[in-house]
Amino acid sequence: MTSQPPSPPPQPEQPAEAVPTCYRHPEKETWVRCQRCERPICPDCMRDAAVGFQCPECVAEGNKGIREAKSTFGGSVVRTPIVTYTILVLNVLVFGAQYLTGERVTAELEMFPARVAVLGEFYRLITVAFVHGSIFHILFNCWALYVVGPYLERAFGHVRYLAIYVISAIGGSVLSLWMDALNQPTVGASGAIFGLFGAVFVVGRKLNMDVRGIAALIAINLAITFIVPGISWTGHIGGLITGSVLAGALAYAPKNSRPLWQVLAIVGALAVLAVLVMVRVSAIMSAV
Repeated sequence: MTSQPPSPPPQPEQPAEAVPTCYRHPEKETWVRCQRCERPICPDCMRDAAVGFQCPECVAEGNKGIREAKSTFGGSVVRTPIVTYTILVLNVLVFGAQYLTGERVTAELEMFPARVAVLGEFYRLITVAFVHGSIFHILFNCWALYVVGPYLERAFGHVRYLAIYVISAIGGSVLSLWMDALNQPTVGASGAIFGLFGAVFVVGRKLNMDVRGIAALIAINLAITFIVPGISWTGHIGGLITGSVLAGALAYAPKNSRPLWQVLAIVGALAVLAVLVMVRVSAIMSAV
């Protein structure tokens, strides 16, 4: 009688290998892991690395040690000079409003010493930089801004460049407040533009560049200022001095504490101009 060999005992079933899922998106299967932390990451979370891919957290952690690029004098790197372009657009829009409303917009925004001192319309110290007296006037100022503005904006960054422009405009208005007749209105961005001319000269000297071109441009425009009647020399000179001094303070600030010194320079310039305005207004009101 032939006997059957005993059947081998049943083997336990092997558990199927678990499919890894993305640590940020558990519903998504993935076989890719972060090269740094080795956590599984799906295509939505993959970030290109030198070798393979990394997760968003590891990329962010690695970027902490990378210093942010800065402009020549400490501002953020400027790819598009948006401040310059914005000012150009504002100049054109305001000039269009002047054309459509006759003298109404001009009368509301021009620099008028008597109205600043007596009525307290201090906003005119800056709005004057956005109104112009003729098509030639606005074309020249916009051309000058288009030529030198982007260069300075890239050198100083958006905020510092805007500070130079605005404070130069105010500086021109302050000298007008002190030196012009009380009933003498003025218009134009020339104070701010001359401030930018001065800033270009200062930057050129700081970087050991040839500044003869900008020096000649400043000299020619100053000559025109005093030769051609009807041009506000106070706005031009005030803007030139203010822009040159402020640009010098920003450009020559110590590198190891540059942001602090630059903030102090901007605040200090505004404070000096504010004091000059208050002193002049007080003197005018005492004489009235």
